[in-house]
Amino acid sequence: MKLYGFPPSPNTWKVRAVAAHLGIPLQLEFVDLTKPRTADYLKINPTGRTPTLVDGDFALWESNAIMQYLASQKPNSLWPNDARARADITRWQCWQLAHWGADACMPLVFNRLVKKLLNLGPPDQAAVAKATDVFNKEAKLLDAHLARQPYLVGRELTLADFSVAANLLYAKEGEMPLEPYAHLRDWFGGVSALPAWKETAAAARHSGGVAEHPLSPPHPEEPARLLSMRSG
Repeated sequence: MKLYGFPPSPNTWKVRAVAAHLGIPLQLEFVDLTKPRTADYLKINPTGRTPTLVDGDFALWESNAIMQYLASQKPNSLWPNDARARADITRWQCWQLAHWGADACMPLVFNRLVKKLLNLGPPDQAAVAKATDVFNKEAKLLDAHLARQPYLVGRELTLADFSVAANLLYAKEGEMPLEPYAHLRDWFGGVSALPAWKETAAAARHSGGVAEHPLSPPHPEEPARLLSMRSG
């Protein structure tokens, strides 16, 4: 199977982390989000976003759908064969996309990291304040949930944990206010200690040069796509 993606993006990263955790080999095909998408790539993913999985004649985009497809390849606890558990996992993945990622974590990473890397000027303080308010609201909910159980769905690691944790990949750079949320921090510490996390997170940072050098997109419409701002 081939995964077309931009390694620094948390959405590409979480797919790679799940594959690594399950021992499923993926051939990475680099998609440079700082440049216009090629005609060949748009044939397999007309949105132009990343990641995209290609398995033979089957092409699948949207990261959470890809994670579910990969986890369906073999029996495992990440995607248990139980209708209620799968519905619960999907619920958290939907929450991650609609609220945790889009309204809380991504704006903080974009304003405090991506804009700095791309020389796009200072953070938009109004956007930062709004995202911080949302982050605290959603983190409080998440922290209370994790006070009752070790993982998002029951007592075992699932796809939900990978999806929600992915938005914290750049928590330090985004200056996300995690300090008040002890249960959230403990959970994230456990997930980020997984070998699959360590391996793929390090690769994500190295590939994108997040810590080493700024990216230089030639087209002004592209920056928001970086680091999952507009990837799927």
